[in-house]
Amino acid sequence: MTTTPTYVVKTLGCQMNVHDSERMAGLLEGAGFTAAPAGTEIADVVVINTCAVRENAANKLYGNLGQLAHAKSERPGMQIAVGGCLAQKDRGEIVERAPWVDVVFGTHNIDVLPVLLERARHNAEAQVEIEESLKTFPSTLPSRRDAIASGWVSISVGCNNTCTFCIVPSLRGKERDRRPGEILAEASALVAQGAVEITLLGQNVNSYGVGFGDRGAFAKLLRACGEIEGLERVRFTSPHPAAFTDDVIAAMAETPNVMPSLHMPLQSGSDAVLRAMRRSYRSDKFLGILERVRAAMPHAAITTDIIVGFPGETDEDFEQTLRVVEESRFSSAFTFQYSPRPGTPAFDLPEIPKDVMAERYQRLHALQERIGLAENQRLVGSTVELLVLDSQGKDVGGRKDAAHSRLSGRAPDNRLVHFSVPDAAPTPRPGDLVTVDVTYAAPHHLVADGALAGGTYSLRRTRAGDVWDQVRAGDHSHGSGGCGDSCGTGGSTSAGGPVGLGIPTLRVS
Repeated sequence: MTTTPTYVVKTLGCQMNVHDSERMAGLLEGAGFTAAPAGTEIADVVVINTCAVRENAANKLYGNLGQLAHAKSERPGMQIAVGGCLAQKDRGEIVERAPWVDVVFGTHNIDVLPVLLERARHNAEAQVEIEESLKTFPSTLPSRRDAIASGWVSISVGCNNTCTFCIVPSLRGKERDRRPGEILAEASALVAQGAVEITLLGQNVNSYGVGFGDRGAFAKLLRACGEIEGLERVRFTSPHPAAFTDDVIAAMAETPNVMPSLHMPLQSGSDAVLRAMRRSYRSDKFLGILERVRAAMPHAAITTDIIVGFPGETDEDFEQTLRVVEESRFSSAFTFQYSPRPGTPAFDLPEIPKDVMAERYQRLHALQERIGLAENQRLVGSTVELLVLDSQGKDVGGRKDAAHSRLSGRAPDNRLVHFSVPDAAPTPRPGDLVTVDVTYAAPHHLVADGALAGGTYSLRRTRAGDVWDQVRAGDHSHGSGGCGDSCGTGGSTSAGGPVGLGIPTLRVS
């Protein structure tokens, strides 16, 4: 008797990598593999989808590969593949440093993964294949989705910006846009599979359409998503402040299913540093965008990215960043200490002393913690509708802690809310929508226990919850939305992984 070979895809990095990993998983399933049980680290094929944005990216990769070397020596026939941005950058160096790796492939040729695995097996030697430009748009490939209630929809790949700290354009290439009809067809197919939320993905979503001559295409795309029946929530990430226009703000405000949440990368509040970064906007323009967004959507939550310690950043520059953060009132911020990346224009610039960078980082972190808490406290007493999160295979979706029996969900503004369900009330499923009262605020989440004292609690069951029930019961017939893997808009769907809403967590599938 033979058993079906298993696979694990381990994702390191951003939402683009998570989306690509779903495609890798779909390709492997199309080639006859099956996903290893949730939480499993070892399988017949282990794929590591790498990131190259941070300095410690290589350490993470080779740490993972070192752990896999012993497992492979004890598991005959096991194969290891490395893909993603670091594979695109380091190429054959990976096999030189880790000769037990079987396949190395880049960001532009995800589609060849099964072929390279078979070739490595047949030839009994490592296969390294890196393309310099995109051959197959990833969204046309079959997918094993990471969630039922939500899905990623890529609207473009690559980036035309030249930020001096960023290695992404050299690894993912120039921006390439999909046609609107393809995007809307994929979104509709995801809804047919049970999704109630989609996130539109691009390195710079608001420059979408330049490739086919329509600078207003992104705003039009948001409005068109509002016409998809059954699509409850639409998000997008990430825009660039330099190209963010008022027509996008109007589309967000006037399209009911486009959520009032916006991730707007600041990077620095100093105009001098922004200039050195080649970020083609200045702090006043950035603050003006936020002002117009809040005028149109008073309850919008705005998140950001900030780099501390870029080469040449002075104390005065850093104080300007603190000033802009104070004025911006971000609901949360992804803050980073500058990480020099070989191949970027900033790599050879003199670095800020590590202790200075660390001290600045701590001050920024403390400021944002205070702001995040204050912004969340403003919501105590408000009533919010939550999309219930998956709980990674547990019996009850979204469980936060056993002591309070709380579940977890995302508000329209993408804030995380842990909520209680009254004893006599029906328990919501992942993908269902509940309405509750916020009773407590912390810097990074809210709590809604009001229903335990007779406050608001209502449940709206959704198609996503129905599909979640079907998957738990072993019925996978919903998986391809009736079009099969050949349509390229999704293969089978898993209820065993986390629901990625907006900005995702890292995952092992």
